Amino acid sequence: MNTILTSLEWAKTLLETLPQAVLIQKQGRVVGLSSEGERLWGVPQTKAIGRNILEVVRKHQLERLALQGGTLELESGERFLYCKATLFEGGGVLLVEDRSAARQREQELHEVMAVLSHEFRTPVTAVLGVLEALEYDMPLELQQNFIGQGLAEMRRLRRLVEDMTVGFRIAIKRPFRLGEVTLRAEKLLQLELERHHARLELNGEETEVLADPDKLLQVILNLCENAIRYGPEGGTVRLEVKDQITKVMLQVIDSGPPLPDYVRIFAARERGKGAKGVGSGMGLYIIKTIIEGWGGQVEAHHEVDVGNIFSITLPR
Repeated sequence: MNTILTSLEWAKTLLETLPQAVLIQKQGRVVGLSSEGERLWGVPQTKAIGRNILEVVRKHQLERLALQGGTLELESGERFLYCKATLFEGGGVLLVEDRSAARQREQELHEVMAVLSHEFRTPVTAVLGVLEALEYDMPLELQQNFIGQGLAEMRRLRRLVEDMTVGFRIAIKRPFRLGEVTLRAEKLLQLELERHHARLELNGEETEVLADPDKLLQVILNLCENAIRYGPEGGTVRLEVKDQITKVMLQVIDSGPPLPDYVRIFAARERGKGAKGVGSGMGLYIIKTIIEGWGGQVEAHHEVDVGNIFSITLPR
């Protein structure tokens, strides 16, 4: 008798400490429920004992699994559940593990990979263009210019790789003249401009900002590339800088029609309707993340007789 009582107490303790939800059934009725099971299904063990399985789990898929055995992956609300049932004579055990956190980490990993692929695309494309150009005979001065561009992009790639080793943190800010970045952006956009028969206008004041020049270059390139692709073929993209005493506003303006939603387009994996070419839908999401990380703001709207205006603010 003492041995039997000890075994029952041990089983009860085990059910209370298991991290998974465990339901023990005999002939379709619940005879045991772990503490995690109580939390998952919101039914105390005292009320669960003796009830039909469906009355406790409240899902036909789980009831069927508990009676037939096997495994099942189930999404319930915001939860992702891994379920496994083992049968024995006259009954069985249903084990349910909440893997929502693991699924979230997997989704975050996919998100990071999408961000990285987008960030790497621009410098890799630029280096490829330089190498293709160097295949042909050209004046030494022009050749040296191409080599300089290629080296600059390779250094940028190296910095992106270094960012990966520090948890994708926003790089340390430093003061620099904004013209350093806008002129680099103008050179790197030449191929995209030629492809769409568009042109770029640089307007505004030369001023100093507090940011990371490489990441700001990524921001400007993404904004301008979007303006080229979303705007009318052969149109003009304007890059304007406005000094606002405590901050600097940078605007990219195209002459395209209004977009359906100026908030949703900043979400991850969102592409605007009518976008040309292939893209990951991560460009504006990256911009928003970077600028807000510096304490700035990003917004977009449409003005009649002007076009779409994408604005970012940077600390002085």
